[in-house]
Amino acid sequence: MHKIKIAITALTAGAFGLSGCSNMTETQRDTSTGAAVGAVAGALLGTATAGKNKGKSAATGAALGAAIGAGSGYLWSRHMQEQKAAMEQATQGTGVSVSQTADNQLKLDIPSDISFDSGRYDIKPNLRPILDRFASTLNQNPVTMVTIIGHTDSSGSDAVNNPLSVNRASATRDYLVARGVAMHRISIDGRGSREPVADNNTPAGRAKNRRVEIFVAEPQI
Repeated sequence: MHKIKIAITALTAGAFGLSGCSNMTETQRDTSTGAAVGAVAGALLGTATAGKNKGKSAATGAALGAAIGAGSGYLWSRHMQEQKAAMEQATQGTGVSVSQTADNQLKLDIPSDISFDSGRYDIKPNLRPILDRFASTLNQNPVTMVTIIGHTDSSGSDAVNNPLSVNRASATRDYLVARGVAMHRISIDGRGSREPVADNNTPAGRAKNRRVEIFVAEPQI
């Protein structure tokens, strides 16, 4: 058992060490991290189900877990990286945050100063060119799926905020659909004021909370 623990620790440390290398791509770092997590889970599973060959089972479990962990999540392909680069260029200086999530989704975080006024869900003019470019990249990558999540600040009751957040996501979806993105590719949700990212006690904080998040994923086939 002591040897198994040492092997698991070494494998995990090695994978996480690789994930921190500065010369690795984002995809390689995510894959290494997934392998580390998978190795630990696999080794534990191997140990739990082992008979008299505990060491062999743990080692096998670690190897299988590493392979599964490395392939988990969504696919971050060259097309996804190109789409991220295109959106970074299109949103430069606008306040829109473009990032790659831990599970390999492209995330656009769109703040209220270019998206929605308080209590409203009609899209502001400053957001339209960004969504135009976004729709173009989506049409160039037809296998990706989109999730749009609307948020509000804490002003008003849940009875107002919950449908308002859904309407913001819906308005964003409808804008993309009008520009050629297939509706079946887009799912929407509204979180009301339940997931703030800033202090709702200040005007600046409420403005940050009044936002839309867009996630793009390329499922593995």
